[in-house]
This record gives sequence, structure tokens and C-alpha cells, in this order.
Amino acid sequence: MDRKLLDILVCPICKGPLVYKKEAQELICKGDRLAYPIRDDIPVMLEEEARQLPADEEVE
Repeated sequence: MDRKLLDILVCPICKGPLVYKKEAQELICKGDRLAYPIRDDIPVMLEEEARQLPADEEVE
């Protein structure tokens, strides 16, 4: 994932920062507890494509 792209991407819902989880290929919004997938090195920043994080899943 390109570091410059990560620096400018924000959550499309709350406009908060995102955390890159390389092993899961996801961008995590801690505030909304959503995980946006990265497919073929392209972040899919659509709310309907995001995975809701379960309450017991650790968010770093």
C-alpha cells in the first residue's frame, strides 16, 4: 500500500484516520469500527463494502 495514499485517505463516514492492517488487507476506522477492504492494491472506500468489526475484535 502506497504510504502517500495512506496519508490522505480518511473514513468516508466520519472523516477520521484509518489504520492499515497489512495481513488482513484492510483499512480500519476505529471510530466507526469498520474495515474497508483493499483489493488488488486499491482501497474500496464504500460503506456497503465495509465489514463491521465485532465487539471482541481488537483494533490497534
